[in-house]
Amino acid sequence: MAAAAAAMSGEAMAKPLPPLTPGIKISMQVGENVTPEDLAWIKQMGVDYLNVQTGKDRGTLSNFLDIKKRVEASGLKLWNISNSDNRNIEEVTLNLPGRDAKIEWLKQYIRDTGKAGIGYITYAHMANGIWSSPRESTRGGASARAFNMKTAQGVWNGKTYANPLSHGRKYSKEELWDNYTYFIKQIAPVAEESGVRIGIHPDDPPVPELGGIPRHIFGTFDGYMKALEIANSPAIGVCLCCGTWMEGGKSTGKDVYGAVREFARIGKLWKIHFRNVTAPIPYFVETYIDDGYTDMYKLMKTLVEVDFRGNLIADHVPEMSGGRNNGWSYSMGYIRALYKAAQAELKKG
Repeated sequence: MAAAAAAMSGEAMAKPLPPLTPGIKISMQVGENVTPEDLAWIKQMGVDYLNVQTGKDRGTLSNFLDIKKRVEASGLKLWNISNSDNRNIEEVTLNLPGRDAKIEWLKQYIRDTGKAGIGYITYAHMANGIWSSPRESTRGGASARAFNMKTAQGVWNGKTYANPLSHGRKYSKEELWDNYTYFIKQIAPVAEESGVRIGIHPDDPPVPELGGIPRHIFGTFDGYMKALEIANSPAIGVCLCCGTWMEGGKSTGKDVYGAVREFARIGKLWKIHFRNVTAPIPYFVETYIDDGYTDMYKLMKTLVEVDFRGNLIADHVPEMSGGRNNGWSYSMGYIRALYKAAQAELKKG
């Protein structure tokens, strides 16, 4: 860890990024075709920021500018625009044919993000997608994502991946480190030049190996620190999906509170996915914020204590009765209440 901190001190030589303003930017996830009614609902919840998901072939500067214009016209602010093509790129992670073309596409995506005046994107480095089992019920019968090692498969961008070998052979840890290094050394300078922070999402779930592919880089705290050291860039940091980190339990090497503190201490914590799960692997169900094994008020207090200034979203919300808005309203209201309570308690202290 000391070596990583020392290496990252060299970031001062790179072009500095604008500092983040004080306070947690609580945000709502929407598609680019969000309706005026939904935008009004989001404002009524007291949410100020949006994370917008675009569709395939929609990751263009003209579309980014159109989205930003619509968001700002509604009185909201845009934190980032995501696209399923800009993360979990198997060609990049595994050095498959087409790797360089994918990297060039992502470079342009980053440049266009910067030109549109958007300062952040999330990247994930999974080669065979997010692994899940058939959905199950959580409190009150709400449908939720589940994971069981015996039945799980990976899914991403219309592809399905399965054990024992999702890509026909086993890959070594050394191969994956080499592939990551090749990738990040090209991407980081573009992000710096464009004024765009890239937050890297943990492997979901952070199982040591799935489909013959190790998940050792973004499945553990030590892996993250080594990856940040290799990048050695002010533009490369962490999107900490707290639910994913909880899924890993002790295997991550640091609990979620410790991960928040350490990533914040080195100035790399830029986005939080605020969600809860029933237990660590090998089996879990994603559940309501107040119904999992992690103390989410303690987690929110930790974020306030470290002066987290990035973006925070609800994520993977259970499907409550009455339509999509019910579950998201419950989660966003709970998050805002936790934030206000944590601010008040720490102010008193």
